[in-house]
Amino acid sequence: MLRTKALTLRPGTWLVWALVVFFLVNVLGVIGSVVLDSFGTTWFNGWSPNGYTSSNYSSAWNEFDLGQVMTVTFEITFLVVGLSLLLGVPAAYALARRSFPGKRAVMLLFVLPILVPPIAYGIPLATVLYKFHLAGSLTGVVLANLVPSIPFVVYTMTPFIEQIDPRLEQAARMCGAPTRSVLGRIVAPLLLPGMLAAGILVLVRTFGMFELTFLTSGPTSQTLVVSLFSAVFSAGIRSAQSIDAMAVIYTGSMLVLLVIALRFVNPTQLVARSRD
Repeated sequence: MLRTKALTLRPGTWLVWALVVFFLVNVLGVIGSVVLDSFGTTWFNGWSPNGYTSSNYSSAWNEFDLGQVMTVTFEITFLVVGLSLLLGVPAAYALARRSFPGKRAVMLLFVLPILVPPIAYGIPLATVLYKFHLAGSLTGVVLANLVPSIPFVVYTMTPFIEQIDPRLEQAARMCGAPTRSVLGRIVAPLLLPGMLAAGILVLVRTFGMFELTFLTSGPTSQTLVVSLFSAVFSAGIRSAQSIDAMAVIYTGSMLVLLVIALRFVNPTQLVARSRD
């Protein structure tokens, strides 16, 4: 009977594997064509470019001023990460340790920027920033990206704080430790793994955030993903090979960040909760 069941499941298994292989072949084909074209001289027809050169990357670097763009990208990213942790960790601690009227409503407000598409609140947010002359600058882009980043830190840090036994803090206070020592010597070391996880995830999210950055950035505050979009769709004639080289640089940067994130962050940490 078991053998018959295995035989009946086998066609379904082959179908699943066929779909997986088909998907991977298409993804690798798209990525491979961009990488090949980034090293190509011309590619009008055929299965490969007519010639290969590495000068497309230097041309893209100079044409799109990628040195300045990468500097701005990392400035915005690390500012958002630092401010999100500075504001989000105390908020998560208060929500995890305190009960107060309207706590569920506050949690709902925090989750809205994560669930709602950024474009839905990005346009009114950009309007407000433009009204106060903040949009188009580094400050405006950072403020816009903080809107979804702080709730992300709160919801990432809350499980870590809930897993810390509050009796450790109570014991320290009974021994005469002031609040600063309790937070700095007991709570903070225990929160470091969660802060690292939240920081890396916010870093990856901010680095690839397009909608909010596109709506609030200016010529000197564009990140790499916004510059890539502008290179593809703005007016003017640009080399397709240079644009593909820029796309490879962006994809490679994101891949490095994702590898680092998966090295230090366990995805189950986002949904883990302490249990009695």
